[in-house]
Amino acid sequence: MPADIDLLIRPEWIIPVEPAGVTLSGHALAVSDGCIVALLPNDEALQRFRPRQTLDLPGQVLLPGLVNLHTHAAMSLLRGYADDLPLMRWLSERIWPAESRHAGPDFVRAGTLLACAEMLRGGITTFNDMYFFPEAAAEAARQIGMRAVLGIVVIEFPTSYAADADDYLAKGLAARDAMSGDPLVSFCLAPHAPYTVSDKTFEHVATLAAQLEIPVHLHLHETRHEIEESLKQHGVRPIERLRRLGLLGPQLIAVHAVHLEAGEIELLAREGCHLAHCPTSNLKLGSGIPPMFAIQSRGINFGLGTDGAASNNRLDLFREMRHAALLSKGESRNAEALDAHATLQAATLGGARALGLDGRIGSLLPGKAADLCAVRLDEWLIQPCFDPASHLVYVAGREQVTHTWVDGNLVMNNGVPLQINVSELLDMTGLWHTRLTS
Repeated sequence: MPADIDLLIRPEWIIPVEPAGVTLSGHALAVSDGCIVALLPNDEALQRFRPRQTLDLPGQVLLPGLVNLHTHAAMSLLRGYADDLPLMRWLSERIWPAESRHAGPDFVRAGTLLACAEMLRGGITTFNDMYFFPEAAAEAARQIGMRAVLGIVVIEFPTSYAADADDYLAKGLAARDAMSGDPLVSFCLAPHAPYTVSDKTFEHVATLAAQLEIPVHLHLHETRHEIEESLKQHGVRPIERLRRLGLLGPQLIAVHAVHLEAGEIELLAREGCHLAHCPTSNLKLGSGIPPMFAIQSRGINFGLGTDGAASNNRLDLFREMRHAALLSKGESRNAEALDAHATLQAATLGGARALGLDGRIGSLLPGKAADLCAVRLDEWLIQPCFDPASHLVYVAGREQVTHTWVDGNLVMNNGVPLQINVSELLDMTGLWHTRLTS
């Protein structure tokens, strides 16, 4: 007798990510109680299951929800606020002064809500955040129904959020404890960067990461200036400094990692570190192009991140996929570098693996959470389509995303977020635009 389930999705194609390199046609995905029950041929699905809802998606491809491995969600309110500046001027002349005047719980809640709506519209179901006031960010993510990994930010200088490194850690850990039962919210340690965090604080972070078994998420080797300053102050490059302080290991998510020597790539591979590749932000800030072909060849796990909208200026993983694939080919002069399926894996399972969530999300295996997105590939503007995986990376954009599910819940339907009124979102962003320009 057929088993009752909540939802049966029947798209034109399914890309499960696991196993790698597979595109299925004539298959359906069965979902119940927020989890994937089965991925199987359509005729078998009709025999095995009695769905409460059946969703047919002709001309569409179903894939795991995308994972944004690095962003500063609240900074969506600063989109376009400080363009065409290099990183340190961007920070010191525009971003840090604006944050000192405006960053607070209301700013973070509003900015994160805007970011979540944008990300869901583009098929992103999980984001790894690095910003202040994580309680406010969690409130926004909960409201819109998105999966969030929130950073316990650590920095040495005072802000409106905390007075010093110990205060940042205490407040972040308290937030983590308060939200320990939330199924969609988890935490990582987020020391900002080698140039803003002391040796003593890094050692404390390494101890906490081992005790709590959570990732460490930090900017690393983003610019040549960062490396030059480390050589002056510490006598070694930042990666070597972190090695000496006990930070390198499977818990580390090194964000950007643009300027790497061959020995450093070997070291990161040997230690089992993960990378968050943010190609658009690296280009926009003039930071450079990382050696992704060498990184991929050494088997280092990496995911894709947008960085914040203040330095990108979109939270759009379709654009990150395209830039990542093309830059890897151009940098290595190898057209086979970072092919379409490998790029899709980076945008899904790679990010999930870096966050320690690959047992829960990142691919369409039975038992995993039904974090999904559906993408139209039948619009006249993007015809013909010979290979759905290639089309997702090189042709389609976030505007072709039609549906997004998180934990089995439909949170974006036909391009419209379901948990927030878009007019209210526009009113809210207009208010902050006025505050930031007055």
